[in-house]
Amino acid sequence: MQGAPSPHPGLSFGAFVATIAIIQTIVALAIDMMVPALGAIAASFHLGEGNQRQWVIAIFVIAFGASQLGYGLVADRFGRRKLLLGCLGLYTLCAFAAALAGSFNALLAARAAMGLAAAGSQVMVTALIRDCYAGRQMAKVNSLSFMVFLGAPIIAPSLGQALLLVAPWRAIFVALGLYAGLTALWVAWRLPETQALADRRPVAWRPFRSAAIATLRNRTALGYTLAAMLLLGAWLGFLYSAQQVFAEIFHRPALFPPIFAICSVSMALAALLNARLVERFGMRRLSHGAMLGFILTAAAQAGAAFAGTDTLWHFAIIQTAMMFSFGLLAGNFSAISMEPLGHIAGTAAAVQGFINMLGSALIGIVIGLQFDGTLRPLALGFCLCSLAGFAVVAIAERGRLFTPHSVQQEF
Repeated sequence: MQGAPSPHPGLSFGAFVATIAIIQTIVALAIDMMVPALGAIAASFHLGEGNQRQWVIAIFVIAFGASQLGYGLVADRFGRRKLLLGCLGLYTLCAFAAALAGSFNALLAARAAMGLAAAGSQVMVTALIRDCYAGRQMAKVNSLSFMVFLGAPIIAPSLGQALLLVAPWRAIFVALGLYAGLTALWVAWRLPETQALADRRPVAWRPFRSAAIATLRNRTALGYTLAAMLLLGAWLGFLYSAQQVFAEIFHRPALFPPIFAICSVSMALAALLNARLVERFGMRRLSHGAMLGFILTAAAQAGAAFAGTDTLWHFAIIQTAMMFSFGLLAGNFSAISMEPLGHIAGTAAAVQGFINMLGSALIGIVIGLQFDGTLRPLALGFCLCSLAGFAVVAIAERGRLFTPHSVQQEF
């Protein structure tokens, strides 16, 4: 739909980007606000194993990733708006159910349902962007929305910590439900349908399978999806175990929210920088350079961790540098992987989201559950995932790294 006079009638470009970011923020808040509460939840339900608390976040992310294929079956049939509103409503109800959970298993069930609902909203957001934009303009939208979206990680842990000072951990779920409900009202009021009627596809397994196979057979799309999965998996490994890292290794749990906020600010600045530079230098030059930066900082962290010389401030600086690199490449990876699949954007978003989120969730939980009171498992996870991601990108590009493509060949 690029070139249409009004790809999202009723919304300016800035309002469209803000709306996309607000919807995406629901997922970030559902994850990041919970980290400070993991200790309180573990105490409330008398959890014996120290790493068991990580499932409060992990089960959400796993359900979020695993359910995206189902949405792919209907994403290209009924349009974006109705499905988005349904998912936001379901998420709201599940958040309130989590607040009332009487057991740890009931809490995990509600969290899984929240992840299932959030998955639909994410599939719709990816399809919405691709409905309206393509190429480097789509990368710009991704970067700008990602920058706004990163406001959630900046403040979410502090919000969670602040709520814990005045209310039990259940209040966090009430806040999540209210946020999703208000977002649904905004979408119902302002967001139009963006999918062209000509692009509607029937709800049937065969068309979905054909579109899914086309998505998986595209070398570039699959390669960049797998690379993003590996890097996100390493980051989730940190997030799952962050509360234990700050409490048990550095004995400064109160410093997690501000340090996490600094990391998020670095990602937001990188996303803003990418939005300004991507049309000049191209997606590949910027993202491939950021990959190298990620690898080098991960290696520096691993060296300090295995030498036993890591300190809280060294750890914070390294994490900030890695997240800057991640912010510089995330929007570009997403745009490159979606660029050749505009005619099946809904299904492609579901398939790529399934691979990215489910794979990264499983990688993250493997890394997180290795927590042994040291930073070694986490540092090793970052190194292995970043090296593997770089190798996958090199294979996808047939070794042509740092090579900008023409506008017609940006995929």
